[in-house]
Amino acid sequence: MANLLIVDDELGMRQFLTHLFEREGHTVRAAENGREAMELLRAAPADLIVSDVRMPDMNGIELLRAARELFPEIEVVIMTAFANVDSAREAFLLGAYDFVQKPFDNDLLKETVARALEKISLIKEKEALLEENKALIQGQRTRGKLNNIIGKSGKMQALYQMIETVAQVQSTVLVTGDSGTGKELVARAIHDLGPRAEKPFVSINCGAFTETLLESELFGYVKGSFTGANTNRKGLFEAANTGTVFLDEIGEMSPAMQVKLLRVLQERKLRPVGATEETVVDTRVIAATNRDLSTMVKDGTFREDLFYRISVIPIELPPLRDRTEDIPELAKHFVEKFGTSVGRSLTISDAALRLLEQYLWPGNVRELEHAIERAVALETTDSIQPERLPEKITNYNPYRIAEIFEFPEEGLNLTAHLDQLEKTYVLEALRRTSGNQTSASELLALSVRSLRHLLDKHGIRSLTAQMRDERRSGESSPRRRSTDPPLRRREDDEPELAAGAGES
Repeated sequence: MANLLIVDDELGMRQFLTHLFEREGHTVRAAENGREAMELLRAAPADLIVSDVRMPDMNGIELLRAARELFPEIEVVIMTAFANVDSAREAFLLGAYDFVQKPFDNDLLKETVARALEKISLIKEKEALLEENKALIQGQRTRGKLNNIIGKSGKMQALYQMIETVAQVQSTVLVTGDSGTGKELVARAIHDLGPRAEKPFVSINCGAFTETLLESELFGYVKGSFTGANTNRKGLFEAANTGTVFLDEIGEMSPAMQVKLLRVLQERKLRPVGATEETVVDTRVIAATNRDLSTMVKDGTFREDLFYRISVIPIELPPLRDRTEDIPELAKHFVEKFGTSVGRSLTISDAALRLLEQYLWPGNVRELEHAIERAVALETTDSIQPERLPEKITNYNPYRIAEIFEFPEEGLNLTAHLDQLEKTYVLEALRRTSGNQTSASELLALSVRSLRHLLDKHGIRSLTAQMRDERRSGESSPRRRSTDPPLRRREDDEPELAAGAGES
């Protein structure tokens, strides 16, 4: 039941209304005028005020204004024996729930008060649900987990905020990041936290199908459209109607398919393979790639108009090496996950955790998950030990590069030294890959975008173009076949060859 405040300068009316609403189960207080009513409100707020208009000291309109300023959520029902259009209009403008003329019908007044209290109840229920949902999400974020995405680092907190915001709109989203960073998990979280949560979520890896098969998978086909098409079949866009389609590895899509996808995104219509009529679809699209689409646009391998269409809201996922503080929580999560699957309760030793934290994780969270799965399968004790981890992790030494060099007695410029070391490794990666930036970035566990930043930083962009030209020219020229092994494999002949060189 509710707390009511009755305000009227007539004692008999105050007593009558108090008795009337107490019989309805409400808690009722009464005041003789507006000033007394405000004192009672400051002492203990009320849910609803039922007030006369004409009163000494502070009339009903003035009370309404003062009460709403102090308690914006309070509802007010105004009573008057003098029907006045201007007073009624002013009361409604100030936020009065209703205006009742004296003498009133008791049932009508009770119904008016009941509706006002129902409005208050609905508002409180809505606010409680919003707070509960907010608390749930905040609790997940505080625990470092949102829809199976784990991490308490600053980068992950920013990601959670972005997911929550993007989930409430229907714009197309492009999720980028290295392989294994959890792009599909982010797509699912956006879907699950949005208004389409109860609708279908379907995903497809665009790189796993040929152009013809991908078109059939996305848009469907009609019976007889090709050999083996014995029935009509819906595509994923139609199957996910009113829901979400996740297009993973969209950078692998052929130019012809890019044109067809662009048309679907623009017109919200698709034509199944072999069909003559179009089908209208209402499907949200979330795309993902580990490739640099902006560079592909410049190279002419990805359509610029499609790029801007799918990247209305871009989200870039941080690699695991940039959020190492999340590794312990991720590791413990995977230990629990795989331990439960085999019916065991396991922990992870501090020594094993230290090894996990110092490793660079080129395969990101996916690589960590596989490493823990292997360790759980091999561990015979109740705690994961370092020797159960893969050798590349146990043998990894982040200080090994430093051990190669002697530290000069006079000291060194560390920034310049590290820049030179960075440049050396970039050049070596480019040499090994004949200038192929994609392959070189994989060797260095970098994104192509990061590699290009280093090329600009060290002024070696032109070198990659030269290496590509040399590679192409070498591929186009005939190769001379030789049965002799390379010089480095004929160590016994080196003195003789050297002597021969001197005689010529």
